Amino acid sequence: MKSDDTRHLTRLNREHFVSGWKDNIQLLETVVSTQEEAKKLAEKGAPEGTAIRAEEQTGGRGRMGRKWHSPAGKGIWMSVVLRPDLPLSLTPQLTLLAGVAVCRAIREVTGVPAGIKWPNDLLAGGRKICGILLESSLREGGLHYAIAGIGISANLTEEDYPDYLQGVGTSLLIEGGGIPVDRTRLTEAVLTELEYLYTLYIEQGFKPVKELWEAMSVTLGRQISFSTPQGRCEGSAIGLDENGGLLLQDASGKIISILSGEIEMI
Repeated sequence: MKSDDTRHLTRLNREHFVSGWKDNIQLLETVVSTQEEAKKLAEKGAPEGTAIRAEEQTGGRGRMGRKWHSPAGKGIWMSVVLRPDLPLSLTPQLTLLAGVAVCRAIREVTGVPAGIKWPNDLLAGGRKICGILLESSLREGGLHYAIAGIGISANLTEEDYPDYLQGVGTSLLIEGGGIPVDRTRLTEAVLTELEYLYTLYIEQGFKPVKELWEAMSVTLGRQISFSTPQGRCEGSAIGLDENGGLLLQDASGKIISILSGEIEMI
């Protein structure tokens, strides 16, 4: 941690936080994936906070290689370059941080009561409105850079969703009662929140982010199931550990920390 002056970041009104990242957005028309475009820039030395946003992705992807539906002019399809001095084992915390930043921005700009499902999905009305994909690059055994991919379904209608996403995905337009989302304003709010929380995280560690995540979670307090090499286990989600793993308490009272994978809320 740094000097005592940085402690005030926890009390800093975000309205007084001057963001530089929101002014460093490159807007493209159609790309295969903003993740790939951001990686190209990162390899060329692009500074931290460089953001790529596209009107459309033809090969957008989520975690575990899943396709991310990214129709033209309907959402915020964006990737941001990060260069934290972190051990690779702590990079999952960046996924949680990004989730908090996006959730705060959505609530502020649209009023939609979004919540976070561990580890990387944002839900509204029980359906998915946003996914976050954190990918890392290593150099000489350490973290070279990370790319935070953010996909927000902003102005999609029910008709915009293919059959396989019907009843699964939703948008801010749908959940907000048909009010169109100003995508530029929301993009800037996301980047401002992301830079603010990232600054807080670098200066003060994971604790402030952890507390914010837990307050916005739709996973905690729920019964969940999870696949392990030993089989399926079930229990109650009770919090995050200090590394960002999800704490699950099973029927016997044993507490398990889930560091990665897919959970199902029962």
